[in-house]
Amino acid sequence: MAIDFELDPLVEQIRDFVHEFAVTNLRPIAREADEKGALPLETIKQLGGLVGNRASIMPDERVESAAKKPIGSMVAVVGSEELAWGDPAVLLNIPGPGLAAPSIKAAGTEDQKQRFLRDVFEVEIDEPRFGALAVTEPQAGSDVSNVQTTAVRAGDEWVLNGTKVFCTNAARAHVLVVNATVDKSLGRQGQKFFVIEKGTPGFKIGKIEKKMGLTASETAEFTLEDCRIPLDNILGGEAALEPKGSGFKGTMKAFDSSRPSVAAMAVGIGRAAFEYARDWVAAELPMTTAFVRRNSIEQKLGQMKRELNAARDLCWKAAWMADHKIPNSKEASMAKAYAPQVAMRACIGAIQIMGPAGYSRAHLVEKWFRDIKVYDIFEGTGQIQRVIISRNILGRLD
Repeated sequence: MAIDFELDPLVEQIRDFVHEFAVTNLRPIAREADEKGALPLETIKQLGGLVGNRASIMPDERVESAAKKPIGSMVAVVGSEELAWGDPAVLLNIPGPGLAAPSIKAAGTEDQKQRFLRDVFEVEIDEPRFGALAVTEPQAGSDVSNVQTTAVRAGDEWVLNGTKVFCTNAARAHVLVVNATVDKSLGRQGQKFFVIEKGTPGFKIGKIEKKMGLTASETAEFTLEDCRIPLDNILGGEAALEPKGSGFKGTMKAFDSSRPSVAAMAVGIGRAAFEYARDWVAAELPMTTAFVRRNSIEQKLGQMKRELNAARDLCWKAAWMADHKIPNSKEASMAKAYAPQVAMRACIGAIQIMGPAGYSRAHLVEKWFRDIKVYDIFEGTGQIQRVIISRNILGRLD
C-alpha cells in the first residue's frame, strides 16, 4: 500500500479550524499563561469542547473520512502541530484521559474500558476531568527495569507501594495508570499496569514541579503507601498474570500511536519559531543590510524550513501507518527522535537571527526555546528512540 502525503479534505478542514482556534484563543494568552503557570479555566473548557467529550489527543479508530478511510491518527498529528504552534502547554491541559488512554485501550478488558474511559470521560460534566500515566521514578526514568514500585496481592485487593515523579496532571487526575512489579524475578515481564482512581486511600500527592518550560502544565510527584485498589484494577484482568499476559512491553507498544503526535507537537513549536523569525526579518531587517549577514540569515531560515518539513513527513508517515494498522514502531520512534532536535535547532536559530530581541521576553521565541527541550525527554527520550530504531533495523526487538 503506497502512502499518500496529500491530506484528506476532512483532515485539511480540521487542521484549518484548529489553526484558527490557536490564532484566536491560544497565541494571545501564551505569555500570560507561562508567567502565571496555568491556563485559564475557560480556555481549558474550550479545549474540552474542541476535541469532544472523549477529550483525548489520542487517535480514535472510529474517525473516518468521507471515503470511509481511517484518519484518526492523522487528525491527531495535524491537530497536535497546530495546537502546539499556538501554545505547547495547551496539549497537556486538554481534559480527558490523556496518556492513561493508550494503556487502557491497549491492555484493558472491555469492562475496564467502560469503567475507566467511557464512564468517567464520555459523560456531560461541568468541570474538566483528567487522566494520567506514571512510569518515571526517582531512580528509574528510561531504565524501566529499575522500577521499585511494587504491587502485592492481598485477598481481593492489590496493595501498591512506591513513588512516582514528573507525572503530568497527577494532582488533578481522576484516573491514573501506574506500572508496578508483581514479581521482581521476572524482570520487565514482572511489571504490570494498574489503575488508581481519584480518592483512593494511600495515594498522596507530593510537590508540584517548577519547570524550565511548559510552565502552564501541571507536573507532580506522588507516593503510594499501602494504596489498596480492587483486584480487577490490574489492566487486562486476571489474564494479565499469565506468562504471556499484558506486561510492560506489550502495554508500552500503545505509544507507537501517540509518539507521532508528540513529535508533531515539537514540529509545531519549531514552526512557530521559524515563522516568527521569518516575519521579524521581513519587518525589522532592511534590504540594505550587508549582503553577508542577510545571506547567512536566509541560509539559516532555509535550513530550518527544510528540516521541519522532513520532520513533519516522518510524523505523517508514522500516523498513516497507524491508521492503516501497519506496524510503525520504527517510524514512530524516528519521528520522535528527529522532530524535537529539529525544533530545538529552529528555536536556537530564531534567537540567533533576532539577536538580543530573541532573548527578550518581549518576544515568544525565548519561551519556545524553554518549552521544546522536554520533547526530547518525555514519551521516551531521544536516546531510547534511537535504541528502538536500531533494534528494529537489526531485528532484535525481543
